Amino acid sequence: MKFRLGFRALAATTALALGALSLTACGSDSSEAAQDNPYNLIDPGTIRVASIGDSKPYTFTNAEGQFTGFDVELFTDVAHRIGIDEVLFTGQDFSALLSAVANGQFDVGVAAIGITEERQQTVAFSDGYLAGYLTVLASPKKNITSAQDLAGKRLGVVQGSLQEAYAVKNFTDTDIVRFPDNNTAVSGLNAGSIDAHFLDYEAAKDYTDQYELENALDVPSFDAPAGFAIAPENEALRKALNKALAEAMEDGTWKKLYQKWFPGSPMPEQYLPKAEQNGAESTSKDS
Repeated sequence: MKFRLGFRALAATTALALGALSLTACGSDSSEAAQDNPYNLIDPGTIRVASIGDSKPYTFTNAEGQFTGFDVELFTDVAHRIGIDEVLFTGQDFSALLSAVANGQFDVGVAAIGITEERQQTVAFSDGYLAGYLTVLASPKKNITSAQDLAGKRLGVVQGSLQEAYAVKNFTDTDIVRFPDNNTAVSGLNAGSIDAHFLDYEAAKDYTDQYELENALDVPSFDAPAGFAIAPENEALRKALNKALAEAMEDGTWKKLYQKWFPGSPMPEQYLPKAEQNGAESTSKDS
């Protein structure tokens, strides 16, 4: 009888000890996992980026099908500064990009994405890194020189873009036609299905060079600088990107990339190293 009681007591003691070991092991595993993946990435050691492939010179695919551009090179540099060298860019329709980041399909969205209050309902943003102009692209034959000239016209926009939001709010007498990307919209413009296309200034340059089109109207958009989009709950990644982004601006990396991708465009003062900000030009033709 005493033996049976002792056996039960021993079993209970053993179970408690095993439970304690199990809890200790779980705590250890959780701590190690946090150390191995401090930025809560989908795949530790890799940043999965949602982007768009036809927004030159921000984000676009080259002849080899690889992503390149100002935003791509800047984000890759920023990622390296936080210890991540594996950066995987994947093309998305812009209209689906932010929701794909918010629901965890991607870690970050990078595509010269203007920071607006509406978009902040879906994702969090890094600090801004680019600001400038929006442009109405059209044939010179259309004689568009002001917002009033867009009345009754069919104006293309990329669905979900800053240009769409601006056009809906400000071009109220214009027929807004939505497209999945700039290339499709410009094809429609050249085919005559729309009268003009609304996009960002720098991206418009590439199309004016290829086709007989002009920048018919430039619209300032300094109130919506571009930022990296991040899932709202991933504060660790947002803080790390902000710190690295500030370093890239202060050591001149941002300036070097801007000069490479936007030659001849005015340089926004707020992103230059602090020692260079006095007397620098305060506008940029970008969005």
